[in-house]
Amino acid sequence: MARKDHVSETPATQCLKANKVVFTEHPYEYLEHGGAQHSALVLGWDPFQVVKTLIMQDQDARPLVVLMHGNRKVSTKNLARQIGAKSVEPCAPEVANRHSGYLVGGTSPFGTRRAMPVFIESAILELPKILINGGRRGYLVGLDPQVCVRLLAAQPVQCALSLSD
Repeated sequence: MARKDHVSETPATQCLKANKVVFTEHPYEYLEHGGAQHSALVLGWDPFQVVKTLIMQDQDARPLVVLMHGNRKVSTKNLARQIGAKSVEPCAPEVANRHSGYLVGGTSPFGTRRAMPVFIESAILELPKILINGGRRGYLVGLDPQVCVRLLAAQPVQCALSLSD
C-alpha cells in the first residue's frame, strides 16, 4: 500500500525545487527487483508512464543515463548507433551507484553525483505526465516529461524494445 507520509528531501527533490519544478510525490512500498512494473501496479499507473532511470556506459566506460518506459527495455545496439558509440551496456550496480550517487532501485536522473549525458526514449516526451524516481527506493515524483529536456538536456532517442523481445 502506498504510504501517505512525507518523504524527506533527496538531491533529486532539492534539484527540482531549486529549479522551481512543480512535482507530486508518490511514495510506495519498495520491492527488491520489483522495478517500474511493481511501482506502477501499486500506484495505479500505466507502466508506460513510469520511467526508469538506467545508468549505462559506452565502450570507453563513460557513463550515461537512459530514461525508458517502465514496460520497455533498451536496445543497446540501437542506442549505441544513435549516440555514435561502438557499444553501450548497463553499468554494474556498484558502478552505477558510484556515478549517480544513488542506490540502484532509487536512481533519479536529477541531482546525480556526476554530470552525465542523458538520453530519453522519444515517446516519453509525448506523455502529459510521468512518474520518475525521486532519489530514494520506494519514492517516485510525478512531473511533466519536458522537465527532463529543460533541466537535464535530455536528448531524444528511439531504442525501446518490448520486454518480450
